[in-house]
Amino acid sequence: MSQTVTILLVGDVVGEPGRRAVRKLLPDIRKQHKADLCIVNGENSAGGSGITPKIFTELRDAGADVVTTGDHIWDNKEILPIMVAETKLLRPANFPARAVGFGSVAVKLLGGPTIAVLNLMGRTFMKDLDCPFQVAERIVSELRRQTPIIIVDMHAETTSEKFALGRFLDGQVSAVIGTHTHVQTADEQIFPRGTAFLCDAGMTGPHDSILGREIQPIIERFLTQMPQRFEVAKHGIRLNGAAVNVDAESGKALNIERISIPLEPE
Repeated sequence: MSQTVTILLVGDVVGEPGRRAVRKLLPDIRKQHKADLCIVNGENSAGGSGITPKIFTELRDAGADVVTTGDHIWDNKEILPIMVAETKLLRPANFPARAVGFGSVAVKLLGGPTIAVLNLMGRTFMKDLDCPFQVAERIVSELRRQTPIIIVDMHAETTSEKFALGRFLDGQVSAVIGTHTHVQTADEQIFPRGTAFLCDAGMTGPHDSILGREIQPIIERFLTQMPQRFEVAKHGIRLNGAAVNVDAESGKALNIERISIPLEPE
């Protein structure tokens, strides 16, 4: 009988409220889903922008096996030195080859299979990086020599680009799960060749907000087009993400489930 593995992906962690949700909720969620591997997108985890070495360690201590990122990866320069050697802190693989850091990693489970994680970033309305489709095609081919179980964090703005990548990789990876927009979508599905898909895992952080930030300054920005301070909000904290069950032998997804759990006020 083929073994089944479960992978959790936690959507964009925003600031201290998001980190608190990860610390307090993730251990129980891992137990509930009997997760073999947990991926956390930490690209907004430091004050709502970027990540630091201390916060990377905090997320790892809370249960993240791999931390993915996105367009804010370079916002805190102190992260650069550890990215040279830290294979479980990923930046999008389609940054130029000269950029420091790793875009993918293969994690060997204790007494179990290997699970690979690939971090990509879209180009529509975002930075003009290398083509994520061509980079994915090359890296997925390399990763499949090690394992059929591959999870892709596609950090992108538009639904069309995320869907296109999911369809492009259908049957080659176990799941393509989108991050970046901070709004969880309700389109979880398994494509015909066995790849699980969710357009956006959503935001882990304060949902009584506008995408994790205090409401009024953003409204003022739209009303006046004048600069405002976009502070991280404080209330309505939730952990959002997805759990994917995968057949370990074939790498095909068996099920995908959205996760959205509130952090009760203390």
